[in-house]
Amino acid sequence: MMLNRESITNATVMIQPSLISYSFQSLPTPALLDVASISPDRILLLDSYFSIVIFHGMTIAQWRNLGYQNQPEHQAFAQLLQAPHDDAEVIIRERFPVPRLVVCDQHGSQARFLLAKLNPSATYNNEVAAGMDVIFTDDVNLQVFFEHLQKLAVQSS
Repeated sequence: MMLNRESITNATVMIQPSLISYSFQSLPTPALLDVASISPDRILLLDSYFSIVIFHGMTIAQWRNLGYQNQPEHQAFAQLLQAPHDDAEVIIRERFPVPRLVVCDQHGSQARFLLAKLNPSATYNNEVAAGMDVIFTDDVNLQVFFEHLQKLAVQSS
């Protein structure tokens, strides 16, 4: 029912959530909905229409817990921390029903709200690049799914 009542933009977010990456190296940029987008020095903002997730990488979370954002020489870090909160506030203010806001850290219990939406390209049963997060699932990743779908589409009956 909600899908039919919303604009095309909101309906698209319901079907495929948007993921925005915040880092010191660049302006906020769209990121792939993949576990490869997780990095210790990034903040991710996931908009899945009914929930908004602000995910802090491990390094960012440690710096925040040490209070670096409160020190005058680390104003850039304070701005980096605040940017996804400001963007989330704009989304929440304009949307009905009001989405649930989840703020979490890498390897924290609330991180499941982000991990559940990501493509599991790195799982416990395949080779993983160094430093990459692993999703513990038996689901196949999107690439394997499409390869299998292509095989089924071209095979003769």
